[in-house]
Amino acid sequence: MIPGKLEGGIAKNIKVIDWLKADLVTSVSALFKSMLRGSEDLLLDALASLMITCYVLGRRLGINFPRLDLKVEAKLRQGIEEDHELERWYGDLSALLNYMADKKR
Repeated sequence: MIPGKLEGGIAKNIKVIDWLKADLVTSVSALFKSMLRGSEDLLLDALASLMITCYVLGRRLGINFPRLDLKVEAKLRQGIEEDHELERWYGDLSALLNYMADKKR
């Protein structure tokens, strides 16, 4: 690969990472605004945008999608084992872990 081309690729990746970081902030803002408005469509859109941005940011940082999924599952198991409040009160962590397992089948 030509050195200038490599440097351009690195610079482009840095710009994309910065863009994704800004997109995270924008998506969080959209989520908060949609919570105030009470619109389920806006909530879904903001949450989906956050999830997509997190996955793509991870990929730009060298973490592939399956590895990120494995880490999410490990953190869910950890939260369940440590009796996290969301698990204790609502069973949310188990529900998400079961959902992820069902998607694999």
